[in-house]
Amino acid sequence: MIRTRFAPSPTGYMHVGGMRTALFAWLLARQAGGQFILRIEDTDKAREVRGAKEHLIKSLKALGLNYDEGPDNNGPYGPYVQSQRLNIYKTWAQKLIEQGRAYADPYSEKDVQLFREQAKSQKKPFLYRDNRPAKTSTWDGSQPLRFKSDPKNYNFSDAVMGEISTGPEVIDDFVLIKSDGFPTYNFAHIIDDFEMKITHILRGQEFLASIPNYLNLYEALAINPPIIATLPPVLGPDGKKKLSKRDGAKDVLDYIKLGYLEEALISFMATLGWNDGSTKEIFSRNELIDSFSLDRIGRSGAKFDDKRLNWLNGHVIRSMTLEELFVKSKDFWPEEAKSYSPDYLKQVLGLLQERLKYLAEIKNVSRLFLVDLPINPQLISEHKQLSKLSSQELIAILKQAKQSLKDSDFTVDDLNNHLNKLLDEINQKPIILFSLIRIATTQAPFSPGLSDSLSVIGKEKSLERIDAQINYLQKNN
Repeated sequence: MIRTRFAPSPTGYMHVGGMRTALFAWLLARQAGGQFILRIEDTDKAREVRGAKEHLIKSLKALGLNYDEGPDNNGPYGPYVQSQRLNIYKTWAQKLIEQGRAYADPYSEKDVQLFREQAKSQKKPFLYRDNRPAKTSTWDGSQPLRFKSDPKNYNFSDAVMGEISTGPEVIDDFVLIKSDGFPTYNFAHIIDDFEMKITHILRGQEFLASIPNYLNLYEALAINPPIIATLPPVLGPDGKKKLSKRDGAKDVLDYIKLGYLEEALISFMATLGWNDGSTKEIFSRNELIDSFSLDRIGRSGAKFDDKRLNWLNGHVIRSMTLEELFVKSKDFWPEEAKSYSPDYLKQVLGLLQERLKYLAEIKNVSRLFLVDLPINPQLISEHKQLSKLSSQELIAILKQAKQSLKDSDFTVDDLNNHLNKLLDEINQKPIILFSLIRIATTQAPFSPGLSDSLSVIGKEKSLERIDAQINYLQKNN
């Protein structure tokens, strides 16, 4: 059975790159009818962030990446938090000590710095194994326990990166267990993957250089390595460096809070470095499970593009029925929406649906339908055409518009007829007449179609707002 894992460290928020790793591991397991495991690697206590473990779990669940075993879903190979597995690591460490493949490290940081300087003066790369102590004391946990490497050539296959060859120069002695009693990632993940029967390891490119050291340790422990798949990095918008918070990338839960939908986020992350051989960009969960494969993951970095994410999310919003969208939007309306019926709010949402990029936009763009916004004189003064007209000319146009609209039943078709007839009667350009009515009735620089907006706002409210604009222009003439 294929068993994959996602093994984050609780050192901060869940970013897009980390979630993509989880998604790929989840897809691989689900496609094979296998199992997906969550393991929390919390051995770096100095960098641990309070609440990060719960945040990581919440992020996975928010995107529907359910795991078969994990910290809150115990299975036969737990515990699934590394800080609860310290005795397991010590048992395996003792095996290495008994084989002569691990030793108590007697050196201080000052000693190591001296070794580095000596290597530099000799124009040699620093290798810890070149300074391996001839004799060491019995390891009692007060000193780091270090692996005694066996430098050699390796030829190994990476499921994404292909065939890789390395020489003995990249292999060195590394710490297995620190003096605080916690194992390093280099040691703990190998033990955990073996004991949890993990068959495939998917992780970022930053670990690629360490694989020869891992292979050396696998041999010493007589463990057959799982299949390794090294994922290309997610790059910033400039495509030059790894994506970071400074590039505008948000915590996955922040995207959820802004109203980015699960299908859009999943499709966006899945297509960062992977494609199914087509130009398709939006996938259902089942479509991804059916078509995902490691051999279609590219080897070069994938550029993060928030404009593409906005397009994908907008496309998903537009493809939903109004009822589905209304349910999804329930937490994104402004306070004023509580005064209106669901039927009216659905009318408003139906107008906004084509324009929304994410659901949090509803709060601002819906307010013109829910509350009388204050008169904004800049909307006219900054309008290229309207700014050329005097207040008297603007008032005259609005009065004619009000008179015409009084006779409309405010259905969209009837409003279109009245507005088009009014254009002919006053011999005015659409950009002037329609823009002025839109500003008077919405106090917004942009809105959905004028007739659609007026129909939803309603006859009484629309005429009141036109009157308010006329009164303002008269007082500020």
